[in-house]
Amino acid sequence: MADAPRVPPARGRLRRGLTVAGVALFLILCVPVGVGWYLLYAPASRVPADERVSIEVPSGSTTAGIARILAGSGVVANANMFRIQTRLAGADGKLKAGRYDLYTGMPYEEVIDRLRKGPPIEYATVTIPEGFTIDQIADRLQAQAGVSADDFRELATHGADRFHRFYLDEVTTGSLEGYLFPKTYRLRRGATATEAVNMMLDQFEKEVAALDLDYARAKGRSLHDVVIIASMIEREARLPKERSLVSSVIHNRLERGMYLEIDATIEYVLPGNRFRLRSKDLRIDSPYNTYRVRGLPAGPIANPGMASLRAAAAPASTGYIYYVLTGRDGSHTFCENASEFAAAKRRSKEVFGK
Repeated sequence: MADAPRVPPARGRLRRGLTVAGVALFLILCVPVGVGWYLLYAPASRVPADERVSIEVPSGSTTAGIARILAGSGVVANANMFRIQTRLAGADGKLKAGRYDLYTGMPYEEVIDRLRKGPPIEYATVTIPEGFTIDQIADRLQAQAGVSADDFRELATHGADRFHRFYLDEVTTGSLEGYLFPKTYRLRRGATATEAVNMMLDQFEKEVAALDLDYARAKGRSLHDVVIIASMIEREARLPKERSLVSSVIHNRLERGMYLEIDATIEYVLPGNRFRLRSKDLRIDSPYNTYRVRGLPAGPIANPGMASLRAAAAPASTGYIYYVLTGRDGSHTFCENASEFAAAKRRSKEVFGK
């Protein structure tokens, strides 16, 4: 049997060299492609598409950080590709913090567009009733609109000088009580205390622009005085028809230099049921105690609506200097002298047993 022809050594070495070169060329060409595919297209997480995902982009996040959040939750497939697409879209550094409701497997362009516009703004409708105090407003704003009650309470109680409004020049207590106009508001959920305060002060300005202050000015009373009187009317008058009558009692007592002796001013300092006020409560040392301080209290005791502001600015023309709660419907008996007042108090005791 004849021997198989032998490949010359030189040709064998050439074949082996070509094989090695081919493998090297393959690696040179394919490995970068594979690495590039992995870096730019390999999904960061294996999750089904079209599932709802809620993500939070923290304030101060970089594009790289946002990309990791999105890829980790499956909103986009690849963090590096998201960064590239963001640059190509001219949105690098323009993505906004906040909470987003997205879904898995979204197109890069759609995610970039959503984050560039920012999270959707949610609004809350909050009704502030007439006669609410700062504390009550703060609690309602937090419960219904996510405004920090502590921040609002601190700002509204002590921050009047931060709001440059002409009618606040006479405020000496630092409090915005009286000027937080009661109304139904629509505000951004999670708004700041400053936003909420400015909104209510703006409404106050708009409402009082039509308030006739001629009578008050003729009596030497300012808008601040009218707001204080209106706040007492708001807390004292149970029936709308009695607002102007309560106002007349306050004005008449001021004209005569009498103590106002308004229970609601005590309640403002010492919250509680008016029927539970004790004689020692009427002796507390406070600039709001109208049993001890002659004239108006230090400031408003609530936030009055327009009906009470109008009554405070223009009271009914009466000779009344007293009123006593005598009806279970909230009605009062108005009196011009001490004997009528004594009779009204007896009637009140018969009705309420106190």
